[in-house]
Amino acid sequence: MNTDSGTGPDPVEPERATTPDAAPEGADAPPEKERKRRGRPWVRRTRRTALAVVLIVLLPVLASQIALRVNYTGDPADGTYTRNKDAIWLGHAWVDGRKKDADVTALVKDLGTTGIRDLYVHSGPLEHDGTLPKSAYPRARWFIDAMHRAAPGIRVQAWLGDVLATEGPDGMRLERPETRAAIVTSTRQILATGYDGVHFDLEPLHSGDDDYLTLLDDLHALTRAQDAQLSIAAHQIDPLPGFHSFWGTVAGHPKWWSQKFFGQVARRVDQIAVMSYDTMQPLESTYGGYVAQQTSLALEVTPESTDLLMGMPFYHENRFGHWNHAETVGAAVRGVRLGLSRTDADRANFGVAAYVDFAATESDWAAYRSGWVR
Repeated sequence: MNTDSGTGPDPVEPERATTPDAAPEGADAPPEKERKRRGRPWVRRTRRTALAVVLIVLLPVLASQIALRVNYTGDPADGTYTRNKDAIWLGHAWVDGRKKDADVTALVKDLGTTGIRDLYVHSGPLEHDGTLPKSAYPRARWFIDAMHRAAPGIRVQAWLGDVLATEGPDGMRLERPETRAAIVTSTRQILATGYDGVHFDLEPLHSGDDDYLTLLDDLHALTRAQDAQLSIAAHQIDPLPGFHSFWGTVAGHPKWWSQKFFGQVARRVDQIAVMSYDTMQPLESTYGGYVAQQTSLALEVTPESTDLLMGMPFYHENRFGHWNHAETVGAAVRGVRLGLSRTDADRANFGVAAYVDFAATESDWAAYRSGWVR
């Protein structure tokens, strides 16, 4: 095209006006690059297809990030602070002999300025067949008694877990009745040690697992009979309907639960703690908006009689799925308060759960206290 203003089209020389096929003998051939370009239409199609794929992938991602950022705006409602029903996951050192009386004294002092009521103390893991060797928690009785003496209002729960054989050949198989029966027996065994409850973390647990629901029914019958707590660590909820199915197809790991399945689980336990970290969010604002969304989704389907706790990252890693600069305690607490404010600001049986004690920093504790405890 001629870009000079006020002139018409470029004049065309008569011998160049014909198409290449009709060019008179001896006419100049098209330049080499032009000939190659015309001879490779598949290149153009490939480029257009690649661009379309990029747009199809990037536009929804960009839209979701904007939505999460917007979800992080606004002011939380007054009174959306701790209900003194928070929890923390504790490492195995508390029950294997590494911790001493002085450590318990320090822990009780720290807990006195928080809203933490439940301690999930790692006391496993379970064997793949559902059994639990007593050698896994040799000093559990000491820790339970020490905590009950020093802080009578604190409940000590046995944190048990295992890898499920849902995405590989090795692991626990909940579809086997004998495995589920062994888990119930192990629960009865560890409650006899003196724990106030049992907290299960079985992963990766796919949405819609009926065998898991059956296990929870059996476990809850046992814990109710012994006046003990049954709590579980829960996967995150689909940020979009059916997202777990899409992600499972793309990545081979569904990661999320449907909101319906989350509600089915929540109705079968006394306490459900959402693992609202490892979210793949790149910014504090989008992480906080994501936590706000997760809080609302969980509140919508959790019975008021069940304690709902939202997880906070008391650890510091940089890897795929978790960015330390984005997943902060401050962003988590603000997100929790926003979701609570918008959905059920007066929910009584609600709190946060910190993961995990041995990786926590003073700044983590300070952000939790200033943002949530006050």
